[in-house]
Amino acid sequence: MVRPSRSQDAHERPTARTRIVEAAARLFQSQGYAGTGLTEILRASKAPKGSLYHYFPNGKRDLAGEAARVAGARFADTMARMAGESASSAQFVVQFTGQLATWLEESRFRQGCPLATLALELAPGDSEASDTLEGVFAAWQDALKLRLEADGIAPERAGRLALLILSSIEGALILSRTARKTEPVLSVGEELAALIESHRGT
Repeated sequence: MVRPSRSQDAHERPTARTRIVEAAARLFQSQGYAGTGLTEILRASKAPKGSLYHYFPNGKRDLAGEAARVAGARFADTMARMAGESASSAQFVVQFTGQLATWLEESRFRQGCPLATLALELAPGDSEASDTLEGVFAAWQDALKLRLEADGIAPERAGRLALLILSSIEGALILSRTARKTEPVLSVGEELAALIESHRGT
């Protein structure tokens, strides 16, 4: 579900650092932090052996933090773009969960939320990782809140709805990966859209 950056020129060759970060983000997303080794990341990135510690002196933990920031920013960009193109926040949620369902199928249900595995493995015992992940999730919630407010929903209510939407989608992604079907994500999207419509103008 981590997609190549749209901003990078098609003819520009990514740096070794960029390749390492993007390979790590993909692998962490699909198989988790503990299940991903540095040798595997280097192999997937096709970067020189000494480059990982050159760019990330503290190793895997530093790399995980950067991978989370990059993947999180890319996900936020996608949300913002789709929100801006939608006629309403309810429509946005349906379209966004539809896109998530497509990505799930394309990855054969190996990739869900780009941060979920890192959050489950690192956040409980690593304050720095926890702060990084919290910041990314907060940015996603803020993007949802802004879209809801654009529909006339009061800021406090929009903030609570944004938290509910984000939490519901995160849970639905886990259920969809477990069941290997898209119905949980799609159904949650439809129910959230109905809930949003009931709060418009409040």
